[in-house]
Amino acid sequence: MPDLEDGQSVEVQGSGSNRYTLKNVGGVYSCSCPAWRNQSRGIEQRTCKHLRAYRGEEAERARLGDAALQPARRAAGGAAKAEGPPVLLAERWDGVTDPTGWWMSEKLDGVRAYWDGERFVSRLGNTYMAPAWFVDGLPPAKLDGELWIDRGKFQATVSVVRRQDRSDHWRQVSYVVFDAPEQGGPFEDRLAEVARLLVGHPHARAHPHERCAGLDHLRAELARVESLRGEGLMLRKPGSRYVAGRSSTLLKVKTFHDAEARVVAHLPGAGRHKGRLGALQVELPDGTRFSVGTGLSDAEREAPPPVGSIITFRYQELSDGNVPRFPSYVGVRHDVAWEGTAPPARRAPKKKAAPAGESPSRKAAAPAVSVTVPSPTRRLEHGEGDKFWEVEQQGCELYIRFGRLGKAGQTRLKVFPDEPSAAAEAAKLAGQKLRKGYTEV
Repeated sequence: MPDLEDGQSVEVQGSGSNRYTLKNVGGVYSCSCPAWRNQSRGIEQRTCKHLRAYRGEEAERARLGDAALQPARRAAGGAAKAEGPPVLLAERWDGVTDPTGWWMSEKLDGVRAYWDGERFVSRLGNTYMAPAWFVDGLPPAKLDGELWIDRGKFQATVSVVRRQDRSDHWRQVSYVVFDAPEQGGPFEDRLAEVARLLVGHPHARAHPHERCAGLDHLRAELARVESLRGEGLMLRKPGSRYVAGRSSTLLKVKTFHDAEARVVAHLPGAGRHKGRLGALQVELPDGTRFSVGTGLSDAEREAPPPVGSIITFRYQELSDGNVPRFPSYVGVRHDVAWEGTAPPARRAPKKKAAPAGESPSRKAAAPAVSVTVPSPTRRLEHGEGDKFWEVEQQGCELYIRFGRLGKAGQTRLKVFPDEPSAAAEAAKLAGQKLRKGYTEV
C-alpha cells in the first residue's frame, strides 16, 4: 500500500465531488474531511475511512492499535477523558522570595512524563509509546521527569514522543528525572533515590541540582542558561515534600514569560508568506484575543496548528490592556487541558496622578473590567534578507523589535514626550523599512 513520508500530503477523492487532503506531519496523520476533524480524540489518535483506504487497515491498526479504531470512551460530560497522574506543578517566582539555600536546576524545554512503573503517562493521562529498548531497565517505582532532546527542541521532542510506532526516533530522546513521587521523605532523599535507581541506564538520568548561593547566583545562572537557549530555572525548597497540584515549594524562574492560548483562526500571510499562514489568531482563557506571527517555521506555516488546538507562546510582558507583548510561537501543547489553564498574571493599570489639591483617597476605585484590547503593532518582513521588524506603540512608548525570522530578536524602547510624537516616529520608521524593501504583514 502507498504511504506518506514525513511532511508529505496527497489529495484523495471523497464521496461525490468532494476531495480531501491527507497529511503526515511528524508521524501524525490527518485528513481534511469532517469525520476526521470532528473527532474528540487527540489528533495523533484519529483516523477516517480515507486514511484507512489510502494506507490500508493493517497499517492504521499498527499505528493506532485496536482500541484507537473503536469509538472514543466518553466521560459524564460527553467528552473523552483520561485521568492524569497526581503531579507536582510549579508556581512562578515572585522576585521577592529569597532563593538562598534552595535547590536550583535548569528548566527543561521538553515533554513532562510520569513513569508509573510500566509506561510513560502525560499530565492528562495519555500514554507515550516508548520502544521496549528505551524503557528496558527502568525501575518499577514511580518517577517524574521530562522526555527531552535538547535546548530549543521542544517541537522536535513532541513530534517524536507523540508517534505511535515506537520508532528509532526515540534514540534522540533522554528521560531526565527530577523526582520520585512515592519514595516519601524530603526532596534531598528523593533526588538521591532517583540517582540510585537510574545508575547505568542508557536513556534515563537524574537531573542535576545545585544549592543557590543567593540572588546574584540565581541571576548569573539564569543568564548563562538563557544564553544557551535554555528555558530558565527551577527552584525547589529544601526539605519539601512531593504534593499533587501547584505548590509554592517549586518555583519557575524565567526572563520571558510563557502561557497557553487556544487557536481560533488562521490569518493569511502577505509578502514572503503570501498563500500560507501569516499569523495565528489566539484566545486566552479570559477571552482576550491577539495574533501570534513570530516563531513559526516555514513548515508550520504550510501546515499550521489546527483551529481549536492549544499552543504555548512566549512573551516579554503585558501591555496596559493586558495583551501579551511581542508573543512568539513555541509549539503545540498536548498535555494540558484548556479548562484548567490559567491566564497570564494580569498587570494592574497605571494610576493617573490626582489633580492638584485633590487627595487620591477621595477618588472611588474603578471596577475591574476584562476587555480585549488590540495590540497597536506593525510588523514588516524582508523576504530576501529573512528579517523582520516590528513596532508597537503603548502611549508615549515605542517598543521596536527586530531580527531574523524564526528567532526571538532584539527589543529597544524609545520614550517620547507625548503620544502624537511617538505615533509620528513609528510611521517614519516603518516608512524607512518599506523603502528598503520590507513588506507589511
